[in-house]
Amino acid sequence: MITDVSKVSIQELMPEAQEIISYAIPTFKLKGKNVVHYAAFKKHISLFPGASGVQAFEEQLTGYITSKGTIQFPLQEPLPMELISEIVKFRISETLEKVSPKTSK
Repeated sequence: MITDVSKVSIQELMPEAQEIISYAIPTFKLKGKNVVHYAAFKKHISLFPGASGVQAFEEQLTGYITSKGTIQFPLQEPLPMELISEIVKFRISETLEKVSPKTSK
């Protein structure tokens, strides 16, 4: 299951996250912001880390179908758990940056 990445679940990566349904698919929300969505389809599992999540890992995603904010992992191949974990960690960091108070210099 996609929520179990690199022997660490998404919930363990962000224990304070809420698991909700948003856009009719499972979503992890942190501090009021959507971090990642995921869904299973007939031939693939999609991870929706947003445009920034896809763009940041563009080189590692060359073997997968991607669009602006979506990555498709074919069902006939093992899920790249380490890559998914790194993408989720990136999105956690990005989300926390957005919600943390800005310090003025």
